[in-house]
Amino acid sequence: MKRDSSLVTKAAITAVGSYVPEEVLTNHDLEQMVDTNDEWIRSLTGISERRIAKTPEHSTAFMAIKAAQDLCQKNNINPASIDVVLVATITPDYQVSSTAPYVATEIGATHAFAFDISAACSGFLYGMSTAASFINSNQYKRVLLIGADKMSSIVDYTDRTTCIIFGDGAGAVLFEPSTNDYGFENAIHGNDGVGRDYLNIHDGGSLHPINEHSFSAGKHYVRQEGRTVFKYAVKHMSETSNQLIAKNKLSPEKIDYVIAHQANKRIIDATTHHLAVAKEKVLTNIHKYGNTTAATLPLLLADFESSFKKGDKLLFTAFGGGFTWGAAYLTWNYDYKN
Repeated sequence: MKRDSSLVTKAAITAVGSYVPEEVLTNHDLEQMVDTNDEWIRSLTGISERRIAKTPEHSTAFMAIKAAQDLCQKNNINPASIDVVLVATITPDYQVSSTAPYVATEIGATHAFAFDISAACSGFLYGMSTAASFINSNQYKRVLLIGADKMSSIVDYTDRTTCIIFGDGAGAVLFEPSTNDYGFENAIHGNDGVGRDYLNIHDGGSLHPINEHSFSAGKHYVRQEGRTVFKYAVKHMSETSNQLIAKNKLSPEKIDYVIAHQANKRIIDATTHHLAVAKEKVLTNIHKYGNTTAATLPLLLADFESSFKKGDKLLFTAFGGGFTWGAAYLTWNYDYKN
């Protein structure tokens, strides 16, 4: 029997919050640590600085909690009214113990169930589809989605190919039933398991448990094959975005903003070139945060929230380890009020 589409509730983003650590790691700081320089980093990645959570207690959960509290305080949200808490991350506080339940408890979301989403840089994008599905089901009214990663905890600061890229941070959004015709429209996701050979932490999982040689060989740090990741990222982010544009019968000039994963500026530029979208519509903040993995998309929303107006058409796209990728189409639900 065909389901009555009128029973499906559209999900909309109704609030945004964020947190980044106070400690700034500039390109000039990195010049003192590895063989690199500011001009090379900016030309290669578009990054000038990144935030680093140097205090050990300032973990992924700590940042996620701060972002959630920022959202709740700014928007007068009672955490006890939240039904679901999702945390997209690849740097959980602990193995085995999910980060999201701790975050939910600490913010006072006492009636929520919570779990983590692990899809690397695509985690928040996948979380958007998950959150929207919970709202669409009419079983839940408030879903808090957080993207948070402490990448400095898995970066080798003697490896100039990775330490220049990543930073720490967290962003959060609240999904609720739409009160108008705007909200999460649809998404397309993809993956290719070949990717785990090109972007990973070699030791520490069930395939290669930590052993006495792991630390001396640096196999507990994130590694990537940059050229392969670049090629796959541009191909799949652009192709999936164009598929979604066609699916929704849009044209590039009708898109108001592109919210792309802040992997590096060259990937962003190459991807959006294939979309034929005007450069001024492509939002970036990679110059000040670097690649914060699951936090890049919500940090963009937080930084540019005042620019959005009700009805704006937002195209999201991301690519992450695994490989994972996708694109999502969302119409903005509200006008910003300071």
